Amino acid sequence: MKERIGMIGIGLMGHGIARNIMKHGYPLTVVEHPGNQPLDELRVGGVATAANGEALARESDIVILCVTGSPEVEAVLTAPDGVLAGLQPGAIVIDCSTAVPASTQRMAALVTEAGGLFVDAPMTRTAKEAYEGRLNLLVGASAELFARIEPLLRTYAENVTLVGGTGAGHSMKLLHNFVSLGTIALISEAAACAKRAGVDAQTFVDVLAKGGGGGAALERLRPSLVDGDPSGMPFHMSNALKDLGYYVTMAGDTNAVDAIAAAVQATYAGAVEQGGAHRTLLELPNLLGD
Repeated sequence: MKERIGMIGIGLMGHGIARNIMKHGYPLTVVEHPGNQPLDELRVGGVATAANGEALARESDIVILCVTGSPEVEAVLTAPDGVLAGLQPGAIVIDCSTAVPASTQRMAALVTEAGGLFVDAPMTRTAKEAYEGRLNLLVGASAELFARIEPLLRTYAENVTLVGGTGAGHSMKLLHNFVSLGTIALISEAAACAKRAGVDAQTFVDVLAKGGGGGAALERLRPSLVDGDPSGMPFHMSNALKDLGYYVTMAGDTNAVDAIAAAVQATYAGAVEQGGAHRTLLELPNLLGD
């Protein structure tokens, strides 16, 4: 029989994950929350609901967390009616959120103390790939535990990579996001300068694409730069700033060099102050140009 899955965080990403777990026949229960996407499709597919993390954990062999960040992870685990209060012996907690590795280690210790097992498995890609079951997952776990949960992870992910032990998944996610968001900031700042210097946007993109500026970040920015359409990646600027703050925290915790990270963080902080928290990532070139 397939494991009973409980899930907290049925937002844009979480709804796609839940949909694919359901499609693959796993018994699934989700926590009801005002921040969820509509649950109609999931209910029709037989997904049950629970009032809180404690009730969810009492009926789950595996609990998946897909919330915003470390404060939310800590809250859903440690609240009086949280997951730890109902966690069953031997149950597995899989944290798909983006989190600070130091917090991850603390939460993993609490899960272990409660008789459970902890895995950090943050994701890359977007809500579109979540819906399609084609996320990338970066997993921090022992090889034995990874082998146990890999079939479940592959119900909603195309690429599943074991990157190390506990905390390594969240560390790799922050490294990935720093490089990705940093490259977008770099190209956006150059685009703002190009506009003021009178360089045609199409020419700017074409030249970069054929040289050292080519790559995923440029292709994501291309519609915004050339056509003025920033809708291709509905990722809020405030989330970018949060992720960079987590990276800077990790760099500080490990005494790593962070001068470039601090500058990129300041760029996004200025964009949030200027345009608001809910402007999308691909609007950055225009915000810098203004």
